[in-house]
Amino acid sequence: MHIFANPTRFLALAKWLMPLLFWSGLLLSLGAVIWGLFIVPPDRLMGETVRILFIHVPAAWLGMGGWAGIAISSAMLLIWKHPLAALSARAIAVPGMVFCAICLATGSIWGRPTWGTWWEWDGRLTSMLVLLFLYAGYIALTQAASHEGGSSKIAAIFGLVGAVNVPIINRSVVWWNSLHQPPSITMGKSAIDAAYLWPLLVAVLGFSLLFGAIVLMRMRTLIAESQVEARLRRRALDDDAPLAANPMTERA
Repeated sequence: MHIFANPTRFLALAKWLMPLLFWSGLLLSLGAVIWGLFIVPPDRLMGETVRILFIHVPAAWLGMGGWAGIAISSAMLLIWKHPLAALSARAIAVPGMVFCAICLATGSIWGRPTWGTWWEWDGRLTSMLVLLFLYAGYIALTQAASHEGGSSKIAAIFGLVGAVNVPIINRSVVWWNSLHQPPSITMGKSAIDAAYLWPLLVAVLGFSLLFGAIVLMRMRTLIAESQVEARLRRRALDDDAPLAANPMTERA
């Protein structure tokens, strides 16, 4: 980790890794979605609505995984003070929030014909909504820190504290009796038929690779913006230096 904390080494790695993740993720995601929408048979109980599974589950996975990435980056910033840790967390926040929103939207669409309601205040849905608000708060904190020159430690602490919600989301269907079904995939076990399981796993892998590519793109953009800001700041200091050195010029 310490080797790639250097921006130059990281950019060299991201240059070839980003297109690899993007194109492989795009192909896998499109293949899994086509597989799920047109090839997989309708479910015996849920019928055609089961096809939303191949968007909803990867979105839920990446919504929670995104905040786990923020928590890891925040810990690296606070403990080891990695130069890129803060940028990594900022890069993860926006796509993580987007996938969290997709999860909530597709869940509501799926819940209407399955549960008979668009929304239910059960543990899983409520904790996922809290995660969306946490993303919004984290993005606001990081933007305020970057624009006003504040410390990124406050956002890092927020990222670690907010991680408490991730295991709550994961275990909510076990701890509270609700409309949401219990976990279908656990360690070494799956209650999902193979006809749905394999395209679902491909979809999760494909969307995860796309997520990684998007994060790398955003990190490269943030690094470029910080470098431009540093150059402009140095140029402004160099332009002000002769004026400060000549008091007669200041009086004039």
